[in-house]
Amino acid sequence: MNATATTSALDLDVPGWLRDCLIAASPATEKPVPDDTSLICRAFEFAYQLHEGQYRASGEHYIAHPVAVAGLLRDLGGSSVMIAAGFLHDVVEDTDITVEEIESRFGVEVRRLVEGVTKLSKFNFSSKTERQAENFRRMFLAMAADIRVIVVKLADRLHNMRTLEHLNPEKQRRIALETREIFAPLANRLGIGRFKWELEDLAFKYLEPEAFREMQALVVERRQDREDRLVKVTEILRDRLEGVGVKCIDINGRPKHLYGIYQKMQRQQKGFHEIYDIAAMRLIVQTKEECYRALAIVHDAFRPIPGRFKDYIGLPKPNRYQSLHTGVIGLSGRPIEVQIRTLEMHHVAELGIAAHWKYKESGGSSNTRFTAEDEKLTWLRQLLEWQNDLKDAQEYMDSVKDNLFDDDVYVFTPSGDVVSLSRGATPVDFAYRIHTEVGNHCAGVRVNGQWRVLDSPLHNGDIVEIITQKNSHPSLDWLNFVVTPSARNRIRQWYKRSHREENVARGRELLEKELGKKGFESLLKSDPMQAVAERCNYHTVEDLLAALGYGELTLNIVVNRLREAVKAKQPIETDSQETVTQTPVVKIPSTGGSKGEPIAGVEGLLHHLAGCCNPVPGEPIIGAVTRIRGISIHRQGCPNVESVPGERLVPVSWNPTDADNGRPQTYPVNIQMEVIDRVGVFKDILSRLSDQNINVRNAQVRTQEGKPAIIDLCIDIRDHKQLESSFCQIRKMSDILNMRRISQVEE
Repeated sequence: MNATATTSALDLDVPGWLRDCLIAASPATEKPVPDDTSLICRAFEFAYQLHEGQYRASGEHYIAHPVAVAGLLRDLGGSSVMIAAGFLHDVVEDTDITVEEIESRFGVEVRRLVEGVTKLSKFNFSSKTERQAENFRRMFLAMAADIRVIVVKLADRLHNMRTLEHLNPEKQRRIALETREIFAPLANRLGIGRFKWELEDLAFKYLEPEAFREMQALVVERRQDREDRLVKVTEILRDRLEGVGVKCIDINGRPKHLYGIYQKMQRQQKGFHEIYDIAAMRLIVQTKEECYRALAIVHDAFRPIPGRFKDYIGLPKPNRYQSLHTGVIGLSGRPIEVQIRTLEMHHVAELGIAAHWKYKESGGSSNTRFTAEDEKLTWLRQLLEWQNDLKDAQEYMDSVKDNLFDDDVYVFTPSGDVVSLSRGATPVDFAYRIHTEVGNHCAGVRVNGQWRVLDSPLHNGDIVEIITQKNSHPSLDWLNFVVTPSARNRIRQWYKRSHREENVARGRELLEKELGKKGFESLLKSDPMQAVAERCNYHTVEDLLAALGYGELTLNIVVNRLREAVKAKQPIETDSQETVTQTPVVKIPSTGGSKGEPIAGVEGLLHHLAGCCNPVPGEPIIGAVTRIRGISIHRQGCPNVESVPGERLVPVSWNPTDADNGRPQTYPVNIQMEVIDRVGVFKDILSRLSDQNINVRNAQVRTQEGKPAIIDLCIDIRDHKQLESSFCQIRKMSDILNMRRISQVEE
């Protein structure tokens, strides 16, 4: 151990617990040093040396920040590995040290924690939706690998928020907003109440400074009166509890945190004087039974307020918070909230996941991977499942935020098992939570013994019995009222599977029209076609055709990748008489010709763009000589060209597009969409087209009860690239079941 570093470190204003560790581990102390103490001291000294000469924005030595983070983790009851990671969490990002060197010095556990926190530090949760969603996915994967990673990150964020006044206002608001939207809800979900409350209040201070100062003044103004009342209530309850033999470990009053009071005022549209639970009494007793006995004593001593009792012991919150909450009329007629819990419950309420680490120690290392059996983190398991279910970034983001912020609803199965669902969940959500097949064959529901409609919201304490029938199947109408992403995704999956043959046939038709009938069947069985399927992440060519028919893939992507696959596998010439079947590939004519004319090859001739297929620049085209209207320009593969004799076909191509008075020329394209019939879906489609600067010439919407809506649009497109981009944006919408470009029979 470096004696010089230890001596220099002791000159700093380090907390007493760290000073004791350093003194105990110094060379002057001849007693053996416990392994835990040794790891903590070595980590501190290593961080102290690496951060030497670095300063924070406040002007203090940088090492003060890792020391504070390690102290917060120690207060949470973190192990020596966590405390060491707290000291080292910034060294990889701020110095030349690698994670491999961290592992060689401090072991694989410390390395994983430091590496995980370093990766989280690079995430930007305020960027555009797609990147934000990807960062959330990575963060939850890191949490699943080792939940301690996010706990170290929360301690890091808390100390940064405590010293936020030294940054410029723009950074203050950005960090505070991220804290309130992401990290405070995470602390709440992990049950770390002391972190959650302080993070919210500090974010409140920088995001709404005027409201924060007003709340501070209101709370301070009435503090003495409130404290006097709480002292009297405490004396009354303590005497009553002792009188019936209930030992009270602790009883005290505390003010609620400022942001919590402010939120309640905003939510209930009430003034400060109208909020009854500005302060709360907390009773800590020995056993669960005594919690309920104490509740009876509280209700006997003070008049209970109807509807203000909540039993979080019988039905714990998702973060495992347990307590009895009741509202009573206290002294002077002022309402007061009373919370009753055991000491163990209190530790869980304050420390959350840190109060019951479930790590398997073996030989100094631990396996801390998240398991499905860990009921304390059910919400995290759901988020991990949704990562595979939800492809649309916006839908995934909405699901994450709903799951982090919203309270759950607790319902019971007929056998008495508790099932937690998102608020507003319906019997269909419940059915899919039980099992996919229960949801797929759901025919009806009884709630508390009474028949209910499937879209009725469930409430706390409901007993839900799903009635299934073998011939029942999901309805697309269910997508209009289910609230859980897992249920919504499983309904869509059933719809895809049940219409597979239809989708495969549609995909074959689209591809055959584009490539031509000649050799088409041989092409489908060829190695290049299988290679295209695998490159598009499908096992078989039939899966690829189904995806094409359903609209998950565009025809352009399939054709382009097929060309690449054929080009990469050219037949080898041999002297044998073996006949090599040529793979039919559409040839795109080379561009050329004079400027000012969009079509090359028809200069000086009467011509027009065919209204059946509406070709656009960038697509392969062919000219067909007509009897009256000159040359008709079609897309290659257009059905109307198939019957035209070869002598009437004219090779043509697109000239480079010229701007006309600063505005590029546009071309009409007809598209048809099959969508989930919900309110606002058409508006959302038009909004995405508007974002692409695409004009809609005309639109027609057809609906039929119980079936998807059909939307026909004619849009103005500059070129094939813009068309593909618009298709890509619209297909990201989860409501789009199918989308295709349509051709008409030319008159």
